[in-house]
Amino acid sequence: MTTNTSSGSARTSPRQLTWARRRRAVATFWREYRRNRAGLFGLAVLSLFVLSALLVPWVVGEEALSVTRPPGEPLQPPSGEFLLGTDRSGRSVLDLVLWGSRVSLTVGFAATFISIAVGGLIGILAGHFHGWLSAALLRVTDWFLVMPTLVLAVALAAVLGRSLSTIIIAIGVTAWPTTARLVRAQTLAVEARPYIERARALGGGHWHVMSRHVLPNVMPIVLAQTTLMVAGAILTESTVAFLGLGDPTVPSWGSTIQAARDTGAVSSGMWWYILPPGIAIALVALAFTLCGRAIEGVLNPRLRSR
Repeated sequence: MTTNTSSGSARTSPRQLTWARRRRAVATFWREYRRNRAGLFGLAVLSLFVLSALLVPWVVGEEALSVTRPPGEPLQPPSGEFLLGTDRSGRSVLDLVLWGSRVSLTVGFAATFISIAVGGLIGILAGHFHGWLSAALLRVTDWFLVMPTLVLAVALAAVLGRSLSTIIIAIGVTAWPTTARLVRAQTLAVEARPYIERARALGGGHWHVMSRHVLPNVMPIVLAQTTLMVAGAILTESTVAFLGLGDPTVPSWGSTIQAARDTGAVSSGMWWYILPPGIAIALVALAFTLCGRAIEGVLNPRLRSR
């Protein structure tokens, strides 16, 4: 009985050691991250926006977005009933900002996921393989890299139609070249290490090297790049919506600013209509940037030593 118990614990010990090592890595990461005050501020702001985006359907409700039966009169200044006033349809600007956070964060995360997936895959393939495949992938990456992301996003949004999914696809398929370049450079650096040669000498194939050795080593830079790209995706979505190419039935920060501009909020001094969504965009972009810089500082030994 003792032998069986010992052999059973021996079989499970590698997994336990792996999870213990991961828990120590997470604890070390959080300990280093807490030392960055700017990163903590960005995390707090980001958590506030994410929490509001998750709770807004239960706190506000979709009936507050109705233009046929608005809760107030059009273009009312801030008051006790409407803390940020009302828009041109009589809806609360605060409710529009809260619902806009849900749309902008959804677009930001979804578009970034597509961009990171495409860029990471192409970067690893271009760094691992050599010859015509690597050259072809690099030429495609260079072509997308020199093309303005906003112009391509606007063109795709205009061709495919005005919808939220179109904006997500447009941003996702145009913002991946930077990630591909970074991942390729990291892949080349990883595959130049001696243990990669030992893995190949022991019979490790392409899939084994890329999945077991390259991918875990490029994930830190991908994580840092993800937080930075979400901010860019949100700014691009707001710009596309501001230009009138977003979904008119879905309230977002960009569409709210566009409606305020069309109403003449700037010339009429209706600051409560145009400032809140703009401040929300700036705060979310700043929060993601601060978090990304903090994560990069933790994962990069050179930046951490500084």
